[in-house]
Amino acid sequence: MPAQRLSMRKIKEVLRLCWGNGLSKRKTAMSCGISRPAVDEYLRRAEEAGLSWPLPADLDDGTLERLLFPAAAMLPVQVRGLPDWATVNRELKHKGVTLFLLWQEYRERHPQGYQYSWFCECYRAWQDKLDVVMRQDHRAGERLFVDYAGQTVPVVDRFTGEIREAQVFVAVLGASNYTYAEATWTQGLPDWIGSHQRCFRYLGGVPEIVVPDNLRAGVTKAHRYEPDTNPTYQDMASHYGVAVLPARVRRPRDKAKVEAGVLVVERWILAALRHRSFFSLAELNAAIRELLEKLNARPFKKLPGSRREHFEQLDKPALQPLPAEPYVYAEWKKARVHIDYHVAVDGHYYSVPHALIKKQLDVRITQNTIECFHRGNRVASHRRAHQKGRHTTVPAHMPEAHRQAGDWSPQRLANWAAKTGPATEKLILTVLAARKHPQQAYRSCLGILRLGKAYGDDRLEAACRRALTLGSHSYKSIESILRHRLEEQPLTEHSELTLPEDHDNIRGPSYYH
Repeated sequence: MPAQRLSMRKIKEVLRLCWGNGLSKRKTAMSCGISRPAVDEYLRRAEEAGLSWPLPADLDDGTLERLLFPAAAMLPVQVRGLPDWATVNRELKHKGVTLFLLWQEYRERHPQGYQYSWFCECYRAWQDKLDVVMRQDHRAGERLFVDYAGQTVPVVDRFTGEIREAQVFVAVLGASNYTYAEATWTQGLPDWIGSHQRCFRYLGGVPEIVVPDNLRAGVTKAHRYEPDTNPTYQDMASHYGVAVLPARVRRPRDKAKVEAGVLVVERWILAALRHRSFFSLAELNAAIRELLEKLNARPFKKLPGSRREHFEQLDKPALQPLPAEPYVYAEWKKARVHIDYHVAVDGHYYSVPHALIKKQLDVRITQNTIECFHRGNRVASHRRAHQKGRHTTVPAHMPEAHRQAGDWSPQRLANWAAKTGPATEKLILTVLAARKHPQQAYRSCLGILRLGKAYGDDRLEAACRRALTLGSHSYKSIESILRHRLEEQPLTEHSELTLPEDHDNIRGPSYYH
C-alpha cells in the first residue's frame, strides 16, 4: 500500500531544499526522512502545477494541496469500473503476483479507473471483512510450537562420500520466543518423539500444550475440529502430562510462532553453517547448539532483554516439572487375534486369552516388551522376541484342553508307555513319528495309553503287539482289538502279505524290451 501523504509543511521543505538550496534529491530525502522516489513525486506534481521557488506569498496550505493533489473527476462507477475483489484475492495466491501488478491490469481494462491507493484501500477493507484475525497473547509456560524447517543440511559420509540430507526440528515457546533446534535423519515417528524428549530436557520442564503441524508422525488424520493424534504421540504426551493441540489445516496463523522461529533458525543458524561441511549428525548438532545459544542470548531489537532473559523470567517458572522417568518409545498397531489365540508382531506370535479369538486388539510395542490391550484394558504382556515364525505362549491363555496337552512332551509319553511294555512304547513312538509335528499326535497317544485303565496294562500290551504286526497304529484300531478281544487270538505265522512270483498283472523286465 502507498505511503501516507506528507504534510504541506514537509512538502514545502522538500521544494525549498531542492529548488531553493540546490540540494540533490538523495540529500533532500535523507534530510526529510523520506524516500528519493517520494521526492521525485512531489517535485513532479509541483512542476505540473506550474510552481517555482520561492512560492507565492499568498499561497496557503489549502490552496497548495489543491494544486498538488487535484480532486479526481467525479465519474460514475460504471465508467471507472469496479474490480472483482474475489478474483483479486484468488490471483494473489499465485507466486509473484502483487497488488500493483493487478492494479496495472485493472487500469489497462479501465483507463479511467481508480488510482492505486484507492485500489489497495478498498481491497484491504474487503479482506478484513472476509477473515477477522485475532491477536494471540500467550501465557507463560502455556504453549510450545513445534515444526520442521523447510531447509535441510547435507551430511557427508566420511568413508563412502555419500551425502545425506538431515532434517531440522524447531520448537518455540509462545511467551518468551525461547527457541530450540536440532538435526535428525528423518521426520519419522522415532525421530519426532526423540526430538520432543530432548527439547523438554533442554527447557528443563514441560509446557501445558504442544502445538504441532499436521505432520504424519504427529497426526494420523487431519481434521479442522477433531484431528486424530498418532497413538504413540498421544502416549508420549500422556507420559509428560501435556496436551496436544494440532494446528488447523491451511491455517498458518495457528502456529505463527514456530513459522517465525523457523525463519529465524534458517537465517541465524542454517545460513551461518552453509559453508561448513559435516561428517556426522553429532557434529552438525554440536554446531547448531553453539549457534542456538547465541541466538537465544541475542538482544531483541524492539524489546528489552533477550529470548533467554524472557525465558528465565516468564516461561521457566511456569513450566511443569519433568517426570521422574524418561518416556520409553513405543509404537502402537492394531492386530486381530488368530484362531490359535496369538497375534503377530514383526513375524513373531504372542498369545492372548483364548476368549479374544477374532477380536481386534491395540498392541503397544517397545524395545523390550509387547503389550496387548482390548477396549483400553491390558490383556497380555510379553517380553519381546525377535525370532520370526516362533511362538511365545502363556499357559493361562490356552483353553483347558490345550493346556492339558501342553503339559505333555514326546519323552513323557514314551516313558509312560514303557511302564506298560515294550510293544506299547514302540507303538507310541511310531504314532509320534508319523506326524509332522508331534503335538498333533498327543491326543491320540493319550487315548491309547488311557485304554490301559479300562482294559488293563497286560491286554493293552498284547493289543499293541498285534497292532504293530498288522501295521495298524490308530486309536480306533487298538480300541477295536481290545473291545473284541482280538489280542487273545493267535496270529498266523506269516501275518504279512506276500506277492506271488507269477501273476497276470506282473509284467516283468522283459515287457519293456
